[in-house]
Amino acid sequence: MTKFSPFKTTLWYATAAPAPDTTELEGTIKVDVCIVGGGYTGLTTALELAKSGTSVVLLEKEEIGFGGSGRNAGHCTPTFTHYSLPELRSMLGEPWAERLIARQTRANDRVSSMIRQYQIQCEWQQNGYVMGALYPGLMKTIEEKVRTYNAVGAKTRAIGRDEVAAITGSPRFHGGWLHEEAGHLNPLGYSRGLARAVIQEGGVIHTDSPVTGCERVAGGWAVSTLKGKVIADKVIFATGAYTVGGWPKLDRTFKIQRVFVAATQPLSDDERLSVLPRNTTIHDGRGDIYVYKYNAEGRIVASMFPMGRRGRNMDYTRQVMSDRLKWLHPQIKQEIRWEYFWFGELDMQYRTIPRLYDLAPGVVALTGLSGRGVPTGSMLGGILSEWPEACRKKTCR
Repeated sequence: MTKFSPFKTTLWYATAAPAPDTTELEGTIKVDVCIVGGGYTGLTTALELAKSGTSVVLLEKEEIGFGGSGRNAGHCTPTFTHYSLPELRSMLGEPWAERLIARQTRANDRVSSMIRQYQIQCEWQQNGYVMGALYPGLMKTIEEKVRTYNAVGAKTRAIGRDEVAAITGSPRFHGGWLHEEAGHLNPLGYSRGLARAVIQEGGVIHTDSPVTGCERVAGGWAVSTLKGKVIADKVIFATGAYTVGGWPKLDRTFKIQRVFVAATQPLSDDERLSVLPRNTTIHDGRGDIYVYKYNAEGRIVASMFPMGRRGRNMDYTRQVMSDRLKWLHPQIKQEIRWEYFWFGELDMQYRTIPRLYDLAPGVVALTGLSGRGVPTGSMLGGILSEWPEACRKKTCR
């Protein structure tokens, strides 16, 4: 399906390794599990199922990584977006909170392992993440993060003014929170690599195959597309913010949050020695989030949320992003050219915690990655892949 899409104007589309060959679904096939959605959650679920010997087909309405999994900024920080770990325990209760925390805080182990095992070409760099403290009072919050995250096995620490300056190249921070296991990658390259791994393990992927319906039939569920049908015992919807059709009202289970990502011209070698010298992912610590790092070409890739004119007026938006970057790094003297600029959408769940919906016997949906897509989607695939076998053993919980 060749057509113009802003997706094809992104930096990731220009630089990612090629996608594996896939085709539109035609005719009827029968499998154990049908997965709808070709992002991180769907792909990693399909990968684990295929490895276990379960017959699985994944349907994607466009191409692999077309949604948030191919448009995000590529940050891979295995934390939670808005809540502290004590707050999560209070909201979710046990044992659910501890299970989710344990999986999420180890999610980068899973990401790194899959990249190594399947030799995924995605610019993976595990150089850490720093949340800067622009004022001294934030250090108390950072010390609490260190205490609670390290208690569950994460490798984080509070860093002072000198060390944060050495890591980030910015003189603006009083200190910061360093998460040593965080990383960043080309998100579309990662998606395509996962798809290749699914096929390598015996799974089937059909792209250009939008799902038009899902209905109960003898022998399971019939998942229909424009030209074909999948008969499956179990169905998993993992369509995220780009949910369209397939199941009634599924697109009402989350709120859309737009985010924009931009990339500069490649910086010179000398500039990269003083600006982000360790290529760590940086969050400047404001509530109005600004996160940035380098890609493999030496471009600074930064992301923000639209607000007022920002995100609507492109000249104004580029100026705001340049001013903020130059304030953080006054050593940048040259003009900053934002050579790539694109939008994506996040599926934001209430409390920013992913939610699993039991839609019908044998059908589930997961939505609400809420801005931590790379590690969270990869982690959730491992959980969802356990569901069909748990149902067979009647241990679903």
